[in-house]
Amino acid sequence: GPRGWPRCPLPARLTSFVGREGDIEAIHGDLAGARLVTLLGPGGAGKTRLSQEAAESAGDIARDGVWLAELAPVADPDAVPQAVLTAVGARETVLYGAGAEEMRAAVAERLDDPVERLAEHCARRRMLIVLDNCEHVVEGAAHLVEELLKRCPELTVLATSREPLGVPGELLRPVEPLPEPAALRLLAERGAAARPGFRVDDDPEACAEICRRLDGLPLAIELAAARLRMLTPRQIADRLDDRFRLLTSGSRTVLPRQQTLRAVVDWSWDLLDEDEREVLCHLSVFARGCDLAAAEAVCGPAALDALGSLVDKSLVVAAPAPDGRMRYRLLETVAEYAAARLDESGSRPRAERAHLTYYRELARTNEPSLRGRGQRAAIDRLQLEYENLRTALRRAVAERDEQEALCLVHSLVTYWQMRDLRIEARGWCREVMSLGPDPFTEPVRPAAPVWTPCTDAPPPMTGEVLVEARRGVHLAHLACMETELDAWQTPAAQAKLRAIADTYTPGLPQTCRSPGLLWFYAVMLTGDMERIRVIVDANIRTARETPGYEWELAVCLQMRANLLANRSDWAGDATRDADESLEIFRRLGDAWGTAEALSARAEAHERMGAHGRAAADYEAAMVYAERLDARSQSAVLQARLGSALLEAGQQERGERLLRDVIDRADGAVSEALPAARLFLCGHLAMTGRTAEGREQLRLLREEFGLAHFVVFDAMILGAQAWLDVVESRYEEALVAIRKALRQANDPLSTAIAPHLRSFYLTIAAIALDGTDTGDGARARTAARCLGAAEAHLPPRHISPRLEAECRERASAGARAALGEEAYTAAYAEGGGLSYEAAAALV
Repeated sequence: GPRGWPRCPLPARLTSFVGREGDIEAIHGDLAGARLVTLLGPGGAGKTRLSQEAAESAGDIARDGVWLAELAPVADPDAVPQAVLTAVGARETVLYGAGAEEMRAAVAERLDDPVERLAEHCARRRMLIVLDNCEHVVEGAAHLVEELLKRCPELTVLATSREPLGVPGELLRPVEPLPEPAALRLLAERGAAARPGFRVDDDPEACAEICRRLDGLPLAIELAAARLRMLTPRQIADRLDDRFRLLTSGSRTVLPRQQTLRAVVDWSWDLLDEDEREVLCHLSVFARGCDLAAAEAVCGPAALDALGSLVDKSLVVAAPAPDGRMRYRLLETVAEYAAARLDESGSRPRAERAHLTYYRELARTNEPSLRGRGQRAAIDRLQLEYENLRTALRRAVAERDEQEALCLVHSLVTYWQMRDLRIEARGWCREVMSLGPDPFTEPVRPAAPVWTPCTDAPPPMTGEVLVEARRGVHLAHLACMETELDAWQTPAAQAKLRAIADTYTPGLPQTCRSPGLLWFYAVMLTGDMERIRVIVDANIRTARETPGYEWELAVCLQMRANLLANRSDWAGDATRDADESLEIFRRLGDAWGTAEALSARAEAHERMGAHGRAAADYEAAMVYAERLDARSQSAVLQARLGSALLEAGQQERGERLLRDVIDRADGAVSEALPAARLFLCGHLAMTGRTAEGREQLRLLREEFGLAHFVVFDAMILGAQAWLDVVESRYEEALVAIRKALRQANDPLSTAIAPHLRSFYLTIAAIALDGTDTGDGARARTAARCLGAAEAHLPPRHISPRLEAECRERASAGARAALGEEAYTAAYAEGGGLSYEAAAALV
């Protein structure tokens, strides 16, 4: 290396340089343009080794040499000049000749000052001084560097520190933690040195977890690698919650503060004042960071000044968030250390209560904005802070604080719906339900009107508002059980459904909005569809008559439009309701509601056979859903659009859209995925690709293997039977269709999809005709099934392409087997049968 460079005692220094290769050229560029460059970063980030590697190849910048001044052992800022002087090795000037004695005395007096001696030495040289570890003597280092740079025109300084020196002209070069690929490389190299034969690829998941949870800090990764002599990567990863006890096996040749992970952080902690320590500890209660307002609310009045200092000292990471606010977070290692210090101080309960209060209010005050023009901003805010909101909710549940937990759940119900977080919602609702009494136990207490949401004011809630809040959590839980409806088939569950149904009367104000609106699920699960119609009609009347209930009116109209679109046997105009709902949502600027209203209108068009209009509305709805980045809603709309396009004759595009929904599902079970598979399965069967259709059905069964939803069960069985008849596997088709006929007669199935019974009797007719032995017995039964299918088809039902093709095939087969006269007689006989009697024939 360049002359004067003392060899670094750190072992395997270049190995720890893994992942920093691209930084060298950047640092050289910095040094060419600035005379003071400070490498800034947290402890263990590799600043020292990076500075040495950069200095060794400094080239013309250090024509007269490179010197390393290690400041870690220096305790007093005033001792910095002498430490640097010692590192540089500057000697006194030697004078000879007349008057030399007097001159030597004057020079000696002047050069007793180490700053003077350094300036004298460096003034004539083009050299580079590396000042390593300046953070604990930052003032002394700053004064020295400023003075030297003024007096030494060709001197360059490369400093490493956990905070800036603050000298004019200083250029800061942040030394970030290693990105995952580089961190894995470092773990691989140091792990192989500790345990020959070690390979990251043997357990990539555990190795990635180690690097991620150690924040990509090179020193922490090296300490973890040293543990590979006795532990597997998975054992190390599983013990990182106690990382300060685990990572203690550093090299004996490095400084004591680099031998253990705790020592690295202790070094930074010792440099903080009391305000900085308090704020750092309080920051550990946040999950994935916070903005300034949250920090001030939780950390107190010292937050602003202390945050700036902690950012400067590389203990807090500051970066702008998508909403434009600056966001502050702790590296996981620092967070664990700060959390332990918070426990030691006894301040955790106060800090956690402040955090809970702040985020409860954030959720509560943002909830109204989820309806209207501020919808996207409110969604983004809740999404950005979601880990903090979950943490607040978890603390409320752990403390058994029912009031705080109720407020948080009610504030998040709409967000959970918009982000399709049903499993999350179900879990939290179950937890909060356990904190208070069940409001639906016998004897039933009739609900009184509650005109404002439970979240209109902060807790505590009292009286009917508190009771309604408890009811609301139970209703939200019920609405999230749609894929586990077998849980509601037990006698106790059925009794609770009846209690819920009896608690409310149609037209109560709280049932015009969620979660009270979800009451209709309980009524639906009891099979009382006529009451559902009464409920939605009454809700619409209440919303029309109540000032300020315009949004509620749009929701209730959209709900009735959906019901009317799926129940052609009910009188009413689904399109008219959807149009009015759409007009209101558009006027309010509610993108979510607009998409839902367009979807309801599209379904109404489909039921009337106007598939082109339906497709146009689904496409328009997708635009609004995409504005909100509502991926689940967009996927459902795309699946419906694909089906509408298939019916409209645009089969290539329709199939492509359905496949796209399936490909983008990433294994997640959502409403869109089963719909897309079912639509595609039917289309594949109709186009002769039955093998692929069966594969779609197999995957659908696997995805819903742990769930039970009677309507989907019926649809899956019906699709299987259809595939069987297409392939002339009639006996197998009969096995499947018998089960499907039973499922289609379930009260929930008849409520949601009343046309299925007719469709499945038609499939049964094909299978019966296909197994006729020549005596006409099964062909006559097939004709009776067709007559019953026609009789039980909902009024004004317009059959989609698959149902129409199935009916034509069944009718043609039975007529050919029986002749016109016998067919007509059997058909008429079937028209007089009840559904149960017709199904019994099969």
